[in-house]
Amino acid sequence: MKIAELKEILKAEILVGDDKLEQVITGGGAADLMDDVLAAAAKGCALLTGVTTTHVIQTARIAQVGAVVIVRGKKPSEEVIQLARTYGIPLLLTDYSLFVACGRLYMNGIRGLDGSW
Repeated sequence: MKIAELKEILKAEILVGDDKLEQVITGGGAADLMDDVLAAAAKGCALLTGVTTTHVIQTARIAQVGAVVIVRGKKPSEEVIQLARTYGIPLLLTDYSLFVACGRLYMNGIRGLDGSW
């Protein structure tokens, strides 16, 4: 699935990464604990989270996440947006809850690499 499709399915606003809408997302997962992301995220996956700190962007960079989606309409600070821009990590914002966002992606074919995450 491409980031453009992810954006459409989640009715998301793209904060960073307008130039990466054709980039392919390899899977997906959700976590608010960044240790879980480091343990389970696959390169190129979409990370859905309610975390809006720079820590999520730093973790996404280390884990080589393909895109970060912040849920529940939470607005990240300009510092977080700028860090995502600096690292070239697409950053999206959706009003859906974490549960609903994950369900919408699952219903549209996004899976974790182990079939669950």
